Amino acid sequence: MSNTPWPAGTATGIGSLPGTDPLEAARVVVGELPALPHLPELPARGVGADMIGRTAGLLVDLAVEVIPTGYRVTARPGADHRRAVDLLRRDLDAFDEATQAAGARPAVVKTQLAGPWTLTAGIELVRGHRVLTDHGALREFAESLAEGLTAHVRELAARTGAQVVVQLDEPTLPAALAGALSTPSGYGTVRAVEESTAVTVLGQVVAAARAATGQPVVVHCCAPRPPLRLLRRAGADALALDVSLLRGAPPAVWDELGEVWDGGATLFLGLLPGLAPERAPGLREVAPPALELVDRLGFARSWLADRAVVTPSCGMAGATADWTRRAMTLARDLGRAFVEPPESW
Repeated sequence: MSNTPWPAGTATGIGSLPGTDPLEAARVVVGELPALPHLPELPARGVGADMIGRTAGLLVDLAVEVIPTGYRVTARPGADHRRAVDLLRRDLDAFDEATQAAGARPAVVKTQLAGPWTLTAGIELVRGHRVLTDHGALREFAESLAEGLTAHVRELAARTGAQVVVQLDEPTLPAALAGALSTPSGYGTVRAVEESTAVTVLGQVVAAARAATGQPVVVHCCAPRPPLRLLRRAGADALALDVSLLRGAPPAVWDELGEVWDGGATLFLGLLPGLAPERAPGLREVAPPALELVDRLGFARSWLADRAVVTPSCGMAGATADWTRRAMTLARDLGRAFVEPPESW
């Protein structure tokens, strides 16, 4: 993994965690995922702590406010916008404190932001339409996100002394491409986004993230059929997906997955359930999906250590604190086990 800043056999988190205490969340992440700790997101704190509000707080010269249907563009920053900025500031303070207290500062850390398509699908214009329906507004948001992302990376790097990896979350992109997003009235759907436009806009933000960090950029999509080729065309170096959603996938999906992996992408493999299973699993229970995946694609099992990162299946905001910690421990141990898999596997 000479082109990545993390060592072979690394594990990390996707982003969201349960609870409302940023210091406790940061301590758990730094303690359980030392090779690639991620800046925790705690959406249970409410407005401004969710993915859209949190990312909107980073926008430069753009502001949002809360309305009954979600977020809307506003002329100037108000209480809702300031709350999002303040919550992220507390998260950074807590993460800084946790990394200092850990004794050894991490060499690399990860931060997560909503990608441009998910962000502009989740914010309305003043007249009620989604931002992504207006080409001018879409372009302005992408530029603002790129600028705000750069400032955020600079601050996180200065606080931690670590290399920073950016993860862009795009759970809404497949619906935008399929024309499945509803209109404000709820009676219609928004016109499908063209693939070329999706690549251009996402690519602009991916390029800004890479320029700001000098590191690989991760794009995460937990949809059942993530557009992997499109994400690679947009410049994503690593693709994060939920492995459990591959069950029953048609051959075309597996061909696409094999193509992007063979083409040089790193895969962030979601292998730990986001909610606690009835019985706490061990490594023997969570490893098989990854082994089956690499075997089916015809690649060496060493790729699981060298060209993959173990993660939970998606965010863990709905999990218990006990399972969150246990899942991180399992992810870390599974990543290490992939470096030298037991012969019994």
